[in-house]
Amino acid sequence: MLDQYAGLIPILPWLAAAWIGIGYMLGLNRGEAGEKHTAVVATLAATASLLLVTALALKAVLNGAPGQLELGTWFRSGEYAVPISFTLDALGLSIASIVALIALLVIRFSANYMHREVGFQRFFMLLCLFTGAMDLIVLAGNALLVFVGWEIAGVSSFLLIGYAIERPAATRNGVRAFVTNRVGDAGFILGIVLSMLWLGGLDWPTIALRAGEIETLLAGLVASGFVIAALAKSAQLPFAPWIARALEGPTPSSAIFYGALMVHAGVFLLIRLEPLLQQAHAVMLGIALLGALTVVYGWLSGHSQSDVKSSLMFSTTTQVGWMFLWCGLGWFTLAAWHLGLHAIWRTFQFLSAPALLYQVEQATRPVPKWLSHNRWLHQAALQRFWVESLTDALLVRPTISLSRDVQYFDEQIVTRVVGLPAYTRSVSSLAQWEMLKQRASQTDAEGVGKGTGLVGKAMTWLADILYWFESRLVLSKGGEGLMKSLHRVGGLLARVEQLLAEPRYLIVLIVVTFVVIL
Repeated sequence: MLDQYAGLIPILPWLAAAWIGIGYMLGLNRGEAGEKHTAVVATLAATASLLLVTALALKAVLNGAPGQLELGTWFRSGEYAVPISFTLDALGLSIASIVALIALLVIRFSANYMHREVGFQRFFMLLCLFTGAMDLIVLAGNALLVFVGWEIAGVSSFLLIGYAIERPAATRNGVRAFVTNRVGDAGFILGIVLSMLWLGGLDWPTIALRAGEIETLLAGLVASGFVIAALAKSAQLPFAPWIARALEGPTPSSAIFYGALMVHAGVFLLIRLEPLLQQAHAVMLGIALLGALTVVYGWLSGHSQSDVKSSLMFSTTTQVGWMFLWCGLGWFTLAAWHLGLHAIWRTFQFLSAPALLYQVEQATRPVPKWLSHNRWLHQAALQRFWVESLTDALLVRPTISLSRDVQYFDEQIVTRVVGLPAYTRSVSSLAQWEMLKQRASQTDAEGVGKGTGLVGKAMTWLADILYWFESRLVLSKGGEGLMKSLHRVGGLLARVEQLLAEPRYLIVLIVVTFVVIL
């Protein structure tokens, strides 16, 4: 009977977030006077979730874990159905207990740490939103329900990185982290779609059962989508740089997001997908390789940091890299133990970091001599091996150029082909609409008469086309208008050919060809 209340574990923090938000809009908990009310609501919700998780865990120890629990059908479309399900196994309940405990500790710590902050209520609302999202990630029984928590956690992270909205650096870094994680979300969506097509469902037991029945190539493709999402969420190479920008948020959010919980979400996803990954050896090799490279990247970059939070962040990146390495080598149980112990220890370090600054003169260790004496290696570590610059050069700038080319193509080619005016500057839609109406009225005045009925309207449409062709092209200055139009079309085609000759479009064509073949 207790199992049926598992859905309340993520819902309770979300209800607290809604209560805080609605209370703020109604003016019930604003200002310093409303801080106590806000903190009490968040604390009660986190405590209730922790007690419920603990009760389920104790019941699992005494009577065995209930496993897969379905509470109903989320939606159904044809032969596809997605249930509202929870996986109450040893892994899920163990990690959920850690998540609930850490969330409660961070909320209690934040009540004093965020005292008299302008965005106190906003901070606690997002903290509760994130707590429910993490509970859902570790307890959800299918990939789609996990994706819901995945997205809510990402949005909460973005909003808390940009908590100090008056600082351009905070908002800029928040956007950078948000966009980077959206790349991983695209991989997650790909994994969900391929799981539905090739595995016949999204429940974890279904994926585990069907993973051994499909071809190795198909299993690798399904796993690759989820692995991309895990790499981005856990800040592994090549997505590692975004987590250093996340330090713009308050210390409690850094502790719960990037030190303890959200940074481990990718590792948890890999552990949950163990049966699928076991069928994709090439993917596991890639996970191990990227994990090992991230270990080296985080270890060397961490030695060159001069502040506590950055040092802890790169240490976290290194430890999570080890977890990816364990998963790539097939040691999933070791990765799970490493995850739980590291989350608890890192929470303590992040939350004690502010007090540490008042207790010691130098909170970080000096750069090791072997690193400082190697000038090139030290410079590379200081620049974080230029990973972010390479990402900008290989992905960001080509994407910006591609968007500009698409905008040019739309303004100078597509709009001319369909007969709309080409604009070199963005104007309001209302102004464009008025201009088009004026041009349409002028065209109607210069055109042929209007017919009635279906046949009459068809003949009018055909007569308008012939009239336009004759007046604008054939009769314009003795045929000169036709030649100008042909030259204009030739110029546009030459511009299209020039754009398609760019290297970035070759990559686009390769990707499109790959998608079509699949």
